[in-house]
Amino acid sequence: MVYTTTDVFCLQTFRRCRQKDRDHRTQKSHGPVEVSPLVPKESSPLDSVKPSLLDCPMPPLLVQTRQEENKVWVKTLCLCLFAPEPDLLVSGIHRSNSNGTTAPDGVTFFVIQGLASLGDTQMVVFVFLLLGYIIILGGNCLILVVVLTDPKLSSPMYFFLSHLSFVDMVYTTTTIPKLLCSLLWGVTTISVPGCFLQMFFFVQLGATGHSILTVMAYDRYVAICRPLHYGSIMTRPVQLLLVAGAWSFSILCTLPAAAITWQEPYCGPNVVRHGWCDPASVRRLACADTTVDNLVSLFSALVSLLSTGVLILSSYILIGVSISKMAAGERLKALGTCAAHLSVVTVSYTSASFVYISYRVGNFPPELMVIAVLYSALTPFLNPLIYSLRNKELQDAIRRTLSRISCAAASAAEETDTDKVF
Repeated sequence: MVYTTTDVFCLQTFRRCRQKDRDHRTQKSHGPVEVSPLVPKESSPLDSVKPSLLDCPMPPLLVQTRQEENKVWVKTLCLCLFAPEPDLLVSGIHRSNSNGTTAPDGVTFFVIQGLASLGDTQMVVFVFLLLGYIIILGGNCLILVVVLTDPKLSSPMYFFLSHLSFVDMVYTTTTIPKLLCSLLWGVTTISVPGCFLQMFFFVQLGATGHSILTVMAYDRYVAICRPLHYGSIMTRPVQLLLVAGAWSFSILCTLPAAAITWQEPYCGPNVVRHGWCDPASVRRLACADTTVDNLVSLFSALVSLLSTGVLILSSYILIGVSISKMAAGERLKALGTCAAHLSVVTVSYTSASFVYISYRVGNFPPELMVIAVLYSALTPFLNPLIYSLRNKELQDAIRRTLSRISCAAASAAEETDTDKVF
């Protein structure tokens, strides 16, 4: 967000009004107090977010006409309502002790910087991200409705696919809306509890998605390697148990690291240099040593990614051995049933590994941050496309569902027209 000199004047006016209001309340509650002249601070919290804001000299109030005066006050009101308050950008107040050290107060919220360093390209990223988010919600919601309403899609594979679609919708909803707000308004704030909830659900739902992909790999292994026992093995209780195990495993992997991060002291600064409350970015703001926190987070990530990755790889090795013993026609059919799942697994783990390696860089450039943002939306965006393009049975079910919806809408419209006639 670019601030003009008029914006600077409006913000400074707002700050002086707030200071007068505080002095008035103090005098009213505690009696007259001695007001010392305002002395410029050595450093402003705003320097870490908008370094060009305080460099601008205060413009003189030159209002020539009533129309210009109205514009200034309307803009002041808009900035007071929607712009982040300069005094609140860092809520940790440092007080000097007798020994010269600082005793910081805990922050009450975090400032999400977003992708402010991209400049004019922010709106381009905003438009593409908004369209992608709409497609993610629409595509995954359509798969979820089709699987739940079409009786022909009652196999375990579609049961697991519906859970994966639900996880993808919630996973993107935890981060994308807040990121869109930061792209639109420049910066946005989030409370400390809200930040840690966002951080926990972002990591936990990502781990849940990988766990469900592992369950789907096991389902493909049973279907191809033990086809005669598939119906007796993959019963409804077993399916529910596998899904519950996927959720439980992801919670156990992410809860310890989230709890330790929550217990760290945060005394300022509170500017998260990311599009959301990313764990690595939030831990950099802690006022204590985060070595244990980093080790626990690293161990949790390795356990989650490596365990699910090894299980998926083992399943496909066994599937490959079984397929090699089949005839040519059966081999192509078996490969077709695994193609969609294998494509999703490849995209998911490749992008996750790339982002994990990029996080090892201390101050990663904005380009890597954009890639991290795209990673959070890439797999949920591709899942409905891959499964709908590669699965003819799902395509037919989507056509039947859309046909039923259109017929129901047409009949409702006809009934409405009939009621109007009579």
